[in-house]
Amino acid sequence: MPFRIAGSTAVGILILAFIGAIMGPQWDPAPLSEALPRERVSTTIGGALPRQQYDVRVSQIIVELDGSSVDARLTEPVGAPEGRPGVVFVHGAGTGQSESAFGAQTQALAAAGVVTLVPSKRLDTYSTSHRDYVAMAADYERSVQALREVPGVDPAKVGVYGESEGAWIVPVIAARDPEVAFVVLVSAPVVPPRQQAAFATDAYLRNTGVPGGVFRAIPRAVGISLPGGDFEYVDFDVAPFQRQMTQPVLVVYGTADLSMPMVQGAEQIIRDTAIVGNTDITVRYYEDANHGLKVDGKVSSVFLRDLADWAAGLPSTAGASPRIAGADPVQVYAAAPVPTPRWLGDGDVVLGVAAAGAGLVALGPVILLVAGVVRRVRGGPARSAMAPGVALRAWLLGALSLLTVGALIWYLLAVARLALGYERNVWIVQGGWLAVRVLGIAAVVAGVLLIERARRARESGAAIARGAVAIGSLTATVLGAAVLLVVLAYWGVYQLGI
Repeated sequence: MPFRIAGSTAVGILILAFIGAIMGPQWDPAPLSEALPRERVSTTIGGALPRQQYDVRVSQIIVELDGSSVDARLTEPVGAPEGRPGVVFVHGAGTGQSESAFGAQTQALAAAGVVTLVPSKRLDTYSTSHRDYVAMAADYERSVQALREVPGVDPAKVGVYGESEGAWIVPVIAARDPEVAFVVLVSAPVVPPRQQAAFATDAYLRNTGVPGGVFRAIPRAVGISLPGGDFEYVDFDVAPFQRQMTQPVLVVYGTADLSMPMVQGAEQIIRDTAIVGNTDITVRYYEDANHGLKVDGKVSSVFLRDLADWAAGLPSTAGASPRIAGADPVQVYAAAPVPTPRWLGDGDVVLGVAAAGAGLVALGPVILLVAGVVRRVRGGPARSAMAPGVALRAWLLGALSLLTVGALIWYLLAVARLALGYERNVWIVQGGWLAVRVLGIAAVVAGVLLIERARRARESGAAIARGAVAIGSLTATVLGAAVLLVVLAYWGVYQLGI
């Protein structure tokens, strides 16, 4: 008997592993073979002129939008001559409040004679499921026009600065308004959001040290159409707008930022702008700086110096050497299009299948419980409608299937928290995955035990289940558990390198 149980369990795991392998795409990102040549380590901006340091004045203005308005923080150099350059800041993901964003950058620029405007992000048209980058660009264009009208600012010298998600918006502004004087792209994703999400997830997981089996979840989670509709922005392609940028561009990355394709991003910006003959691209990499260009919690002082030198020194700094400089950028794998799952490409279907399986598992014992209550109310005798041990094993199968799904969800959330915090925890990353797989195997063992008990009941001539209530309860539990086991196989719990 033990050998039969072990053999049947092994066969069940092999079947689930095969099902999981054929149901969706694998994850095998291609190594990035080419390195971006740097001219020197020093990031000093060539062509920068000696500049005076000014006192800084901060005030608030209101920018009128189409159907709304936002407040904006205006930072100006006190006593700077007329014809000052200006910069409008475009937020990354999140709420983007004017009073709390880009403080170090605006201070450094204003002290160098550059007027800055940080508008709050418009939030009535911005949510997790809906982001229209072209419409957002139109809102920020109102801020560009507002800065052009500030006394002392030269309208022909106003540029735009975009960080992270804002680097998808800024090229739209620059392409639609050739009068924009210059562009700063900081931690620019460059590739479409879906592609960027897969790249960042892969990089974070590798840094966290997760087992190789976990990576299969990346295309199956990122490659689907997301649940609930909307989310059209995940396939937004900024390249067509970058190919229309004629302005000088400063491209900046921190080498500690694992989430951005920092080599591929700079290369693509250089290629895209070359299509319109724009070679005024300056690329800088800052040692140990993170996604927000911070080192030890503060925005890099070297970056702030170079940003001010480049913006205040235009047009002399636009094409000055070195073109590419700084620390050695590290990007091991390419950010590439994400394959779509063969059968479960619809996020609503993915959630619906899992919910249906869980619901059926829960329905099984509920059917028996309700039937028992009705029987007692009517005064009928209590009786077992299933062969001895069948109900217990069926409920154990259902409970272990549900428990494994819950453990998998917990594990993925725990790993995501670690990855986003650049943390490592071997007990969670390795031990947690082992625990999930052990629970998954236990569920298969419970299924084998149920099959074995049903076989023995048949051999003895006893009915496995009698009556519609018992048959319905057993069918719901077993069918729901089978669905959940397939779901677990899809997410890699049973994979064996297939």
